[in-house]
Amino acid sequence: MIFKPYYAFETGCAAYLLGCGTLGLCAVVDARESEVDAYIAFAAAKGMRITHVIDTHVHADHRSGGPALARRVGASYCLHESADVSLPFEALTDGQEIALGNTRLTVLHTPGHTPESVCLVVTDLRRGAEPWFVLTGDTLFVGAVGRPDLPGRARESAGELYDSLHAKVLTLPGDLEVFPGHFAGSLCGAGMSGKPSSTIAFEKRCNPQLSMTREDFVAALAEVAPKPDAMEHILRANRGRPEAPR
Repeated sequence: MIFKPYYAFETGCAAYLLGCGTLGLCAVVDARESEVDAYIAFAAAKGMRITHVIDTHVHADHRSGGPALARRVGASYCLHESADVSLPFEALTDGQEIALGNTRLTVLHTPGHTPESVCLVVTDLRRGAEPWFVLTGDTLFVGAVGRPDLPGRARESAGELYDSLHAKVLTLPGDLEVFPGHFAGSLCGAGMSGKPSSTIAFEKRCNPQLSMTREDFVAALAEVAPKPDAMEHILRANRGRPEAPR
């Protein structure tokens, strides 16, 4: 497997390029607008074709490069089927498997940070049939979880996030590596570590928000930090609605 993280340390954002080097098929996850050329250049250098461009959710803190990247390379732009956007995309469903040669991505619908949030469980068939790591988007961070207030229903979304974490993410094998969409420096969660990866077992043991009762979790996450600057403008752009509604 080819696996390349792209870390923007000034903003605490992470994107990922991954796929099968043998068959030359890859995907880019949570692409940033400023790095589209870098993804294309790296894939070309490795003799790989980008077939899928996936956003784990509609981003509120930065402009997505997903639609532009997909257009330039002729790939599918993918979001969960519930995404509220006004641009064409390939709808992902819970439990769906995306085949990239020997690399396989299994979609987990994990609403909470946003209604359409997903995590991607990654398996490398050359290493074995068991999953190797999970891309958790803004659902689970190292030392924290995603903020639930961006859709505007903080308490309801916090309850959904708790259920997604405990019913889906934390039931994954403990030795699974965790690669989130953000780390320290981002406003998409509070208390994130500067270390950009972890494991399921370590987070279950050391992430304070994962040991809370559902009631305490909802109460704690309802107290949120200020929203990212220009959030509404960014959301409109990422939903394909750049003009403010009249």
